[in-house]
This record gives sequence, structure tokens and C-alpha cells, in this order.
Amino acid sequence: MQTELSDMLNDFYNSMLIKEKGISKYFNQKTLVDGISFDSKKEANRYKELKLREKAKEIKDIQIHPRFLIWQGFTDREGKKYQPINYEADFKYLEKKQVKGRMIWVEVVEDVKGMKTEIYKLKKKMFLSTYNQYKFREI
Repeated sequence: MQTELSDMLNDFYNSMLIKEKGISKYFNQKTLVDGISFDSKKEANRYKELKLREKAKEIKDIQIHPRFLIWQGFTDREGKKYQPINYEADFKYLEKKQVKGRMIWVEVVEDVKGMKTEIYKLKKKMFLSTYNQYKFREI
């Protein structure tokens, strides 16, 4: 009981500290690159890497924070409305790949992750079952 109370107080203190300091729940630091706001330094650094690969003509058509519908909104029998569920990846781009001696462009969806939450894991599964035409990559 004492440990439970202590854990609850620690969680409350940490959440108040996070709100007061304006830092994210997972201690990521928002970062601005090319006028684009990224949720973490890791994501911003990945963007820089992708831009270098784009200059080298290894990839093209980089999209930042593309959204994918993974569950349609609906209204239940009682008339209650449920919002659609979207998955927002970090990047989407075309990547060169050699197949049977010729070069093709493969669509890649990429997510830069530090902490894999249960919501993220569920949305990832829903995304993969709906959009299996993409190569999915976690960084």
C-alpha cells in the first residue's frame, strides 16, 4: 500500500514537473530543422539523413508526418458517433531498389521511435494490416 501511494505521488510530481517545465512526457526535445518542427532530436537527425540520401538520389519525394486512415469513423446503434482513427508516421518516401537487374522505386513509411507505447503498437498493427503495399521501417 505504501509503495502504491509512493508511486502515485511520484507519477503526480513528474507530471506536474513536465507541465511546469514544458517538456514532453518522454523527455524528447522539440527540434526545428528547415523550418519544420520535429518531436525529438532523433527524428530531426533522421530527417537530415534522409535529405542527404535525397541529394544522393537514393530516395525521393520525402513527406513529413503523413497521415493514414486506419479505422473509419462510425455511428453505433444508439446514435453515438465515433471518430476515425489515423496513424501518423514520421516519414514517407520513395527508395531505389534493384529487383531482377533493374531499378525500381519502393514506397517506404518510416517511424522514428524511442518509446513504443501500447497505442503505437496497436496503431502499427492496424496500419500494417491495411497498408501492406508499403515497406515499413522503424528507426
